[in-house]
Amino acid sequence: MNASKIASLTAALGTLFVSGSAFAQATVKIDGSSTVYPITEAVAEEFQTMKKGAVRVTVGISGTGGGFKKFCRGEIDISDASRPILEKEMAACKEAGIKYIELPVAFDALTVVMNPKNDFLKQISIEEMKAMWEPSAQGKVTTWKQINSAWPDTGLKLFGPGADSGTFDYFTEAIVGKSKSSRGDYTASEDDNVLVQGVSRDKGALGYFGFAYYIENKDKLRAVPVVNPKTGKAVEPSLDAVIAGDYQPLSRPIFIYVNAASVAKPEVKEFVEFYLKNAPVLTREVKYVPLTEGDYKHALANFSKMKTGTAFGGHAEVGVKVSDLLKRDPKE
Repeated sequence: MNASKIASLTAALGTLFVSGSAFAQATVKIDGSSTVYPITEAVAEEFQTMKKGAVRVTVGISGTGGGFKKFCRGEIDISDASRPILEKEMAACKEAGIKYIELPVAFDALTVVMNPKNDFLKQISIEEMKAMWEPSAQGKVTTWKQINSAWPDTGLKLFGPGADSGTFDYFTEAIVGKSKSSRGDYTASEDDNVLVQGVSRDKGALGYFGFAYYIENKDKLRAVPVVNPKTGKAVEPSLDAVIAGDYQPLSRPIFIYVNAASVAKPEVKEFVEFYLKNAPVLTREVKYVPLTEGDYKHALANFSKMKTGTAFGGHAEVGVKVSDLLKRDPKE
């Protein structure tokens, strides 16, 4: 090969290396909640299409707790979360010098599901679910009849998210009265598909996870109407019931947390703005409940102002309004 050809090849390789490095830098890294994943993935797909391959968005599913661990180590730009950041996570981020912007993006109807062959469960109350799931039930409450004498003496098999899940945190807060307070002898998984399969195969099974996963699998499962403790009426999970405020206490806001330092990267800033502007349409497409137009505008304003910290005190709140959250002075 002559000198001119070698020079041309070297120049071409140099250009390829530089462009490849630039492409590698234009990456938005996201991980966290399996509940928030469908929305974030839908936004990521639309954003990447708009950018025509100039930006790569990676979306992982390690659970809310797993996502925050990576986030507070500075490994990702955005953490998907189905509950607010906890005190220990706030402390970990603070120690690592990571500031964050908390942005609610949608509502979810946490859905209680049963096997389609279950012919006796017409509705369920908070008290009945607490009797099933509270720590003192472990090894003792093993049949449906123990919960309600009108129910059969059928074995009770419970399925739910693992301890790293924000859905687990919110459910235990709303049902048992204390976050992470739960019996341990149930089938736990961060993979919602494992829970779907478990409930669909056992007539005596009961489980819970996000509404979108129920909709995807409603041919295999049935949603259990939950008695609203304020009205006494049993309500099935639906977009309308969440918007109306009737599906309580299992309606909850879900979030993304953005590393404030990552906002300096144009691709991250543009992605978050795109997320909040397109969330009203994309949340509905993946069967979640959008916030109000005013809430999205307020969230976008908080992001533009780099309003860092959390509107919570390091724990989940049941029945909180997003409009009130966005007005609070955040804590770090």
